[in-house]
Amino acid sequence: MRIAVCIALLTAMAGAALADEIPQGERRSGYSFMSADSKAMQDEDTANPGMLSVLDGEALWTRKAGAANKACADCHNDARVSMKGVAAHYPAFDKTLGKPVDLEGRINLCRTNHQQASPFAYESRELLALTAYVARQSRGMPITADDDPELAPFVERGHALFMQRQGQLNLGCTNCHDDNWDKKLAGSAITQGQPTGYPLYRLEWQALGSLQRRLRACITGIRAQAYDYSSPELVELELYLMTRARGMPVETPAVRP
Repeated sequence: MRIAVCIALLTAMAGAALADEIPQGERRSGYSFMSADSKAMQDEDTANPGMLSVLDGEALWTRKAGAANKACADCHNDARVSMKGVAAHYPAFDKTLGKPVDLEGRINLCRTNHQQASPFAYESRELLALTAYVARQSRGMPITADDDPELAPFVERGHALFMQRQGQLNLGCTNCHDDNWDKKLAGSAITQGQPTGYPLYRLEWQALGSLQRRLRACITGIRAQAYDYSSPELVELELYLMTRARGMPVETPAVRP
């Protein structure tokens, strides 16, 4: 019955006229849609389960790895200083690759190029922990993605994917997160899909997870074929979402239902 209700509601959304992009003054983090208990869990570091991964990331920051026998700290010193504000402008353009990379991709490039170590698997405990630790240093800072003009065509492709209807339910991201935010879907709040807290601890997952994991889950939910982790499509969609949230504060590690 729950699945049937969800499908009926989503189908109704698919027929709705597309709304304009959410005005800056109306943008809201997913935090604002949560219960008081969930907000309290995010607000208090000793109660926030995502902080356990941040602590794991702090240990990884100083751990030597690879043939080069280097740690992140050997190049970047104290992350509380060197990484402050870094996560707020990712995904960023990589001149060598000629395309944007997200924060997870940058960490893996550092591992292969500078530590001469194997890259971490996407959604692995290690990659999530190190990403959360780096992003934690930007908590409270405004998102500044899209400050590089070379990113423009990639932002546009991400925007096109955000608008594109796909899957058996014939839905695009915009149908939920622009047209129907602050409504309910099977009893759960529909948010604006602002990417302010990733990696974040999702109560549904009982684990920390990346923005790409959430995007893949949404794509699967509309019965479309999910893109592979680190694919150009997911990085471009992530880039567009971060530009859409420009100016909003980083919350990592956030908590969500």
